[in-house]
Amino acid sequence: MTHQYCLAVLPGEGIGLEVVEAALKILQQVARLKGFSVEVNYGLIGEPALETCGNFFPEETAQLCERSDGILFGAVSRGGLLELRKRFDLFVNLRPIRTFNSLLVKSPLKTERLKGVDILFVRELTSGIYFGASGRTEDERGTYGYHTMRYYDWEIRRIARVALEKARSRKGLLTVAHKENALPHLPWSHLVKEEAEHFPGVVVEPMLVDNLAMQLVINPQRFDVILAGNLFGDLLSDLGGAIVGSIGLLGSASLNANGFGMYEAIHGTAPDIAGKGIANPLGTLAGIILMLQQWGEEESAQMLIQAQDNLLAKGYRTADLAPQGKEILVNTEELVELFVNELSILQRF
Repeated sequence: MTHQYCLAVLPGEGIGLEVVEAALKILQQVARLKGFSVEVNYGLIGEPALETCGNFFPEETAQLCERSDGILFGAVSRGGLLELRKRFDLFVNLRPIRTFNSLLVKSPLKTERLKGVDILFVRELTSGIYFGASGRTEDERGTYGYHTMRYYDWEIRRIARVALEKARSRKGLLTVAHKENALPHLPWSHLVKEEAEHFPGVVVEPMLVDNLAMQLVINPQRFDVILAGNLFGDLLSDLGGAIVGSIGLLGSASLNANGFGMYEAIHGTAPDIAGKGIANPLGTLAGIILMLQQWGEEESAQMLIQAQDNLLAKGYRTADLAPQGKEILVNTEELVELFVNELSILQRF
């Protein structure tokens, strides 16, 4: 019996529209080859939603997502994304960073420091400074703004359990990003270590976030799973773009306790290249790979990973990867066609 999935698609704006459409074509091809189907339903978010519905995240879009098995998200310049995360309590953000041998020279880091890098960032996504009390006011010293970083202990504990489980299934090392020398009332290290008592074999390594950022540049190969709060995870995981060669290669999954998720590239709307047909869809495709793994379609996910590795090894590059020498510059549409063909070849073998 053919497995049928329902996917809510929120392209947003900017290159979000382009990379989502490109990635969907690749998804539908692997679905045909592997014998499952994906019903696609579109919704509005961000500026397009505000213009049409008067709201960055309209209720119609929320209900569309509720009726779906997952959400494929593009990009927005402002509004809608935080509301979506909060509505579905998508507190787990997974951002894998894996280097490609064929792209090592694209990174500004030394090649010998990049081989075999395989890092999973686990970022808390629905609390912290982005969701704390904020505003602008004034006192006798003048006008000022403020944002509050607040974490309940239970919020730290629940994301810690996710990160510990991920580390247990990988190399068994969990690095905890913190700033407890300056933020002593946010005891990430202590709470994670308490939760780690239920995960024997996992080594917990607290590390000050500023040192962690430096170590990611100096020796990224030493890391396995990195756990961070919302702000620190946002900043640290973008270093992954430098590690792999382009932020356009990176995707993420945002999940709730029931396993329902939103999948996306981690880049923004890129208005400078929007509409030119040169955007890199591999970040969105990385999100789709995570979605397929979450759905249990592991063979399809691995097929996409293999097709991507093959095409990059053959020298195909989008503009963000600055093709040089014998590499072949392709636009978004051409890359999709190459993917469709590569998947068909893989299916025959």
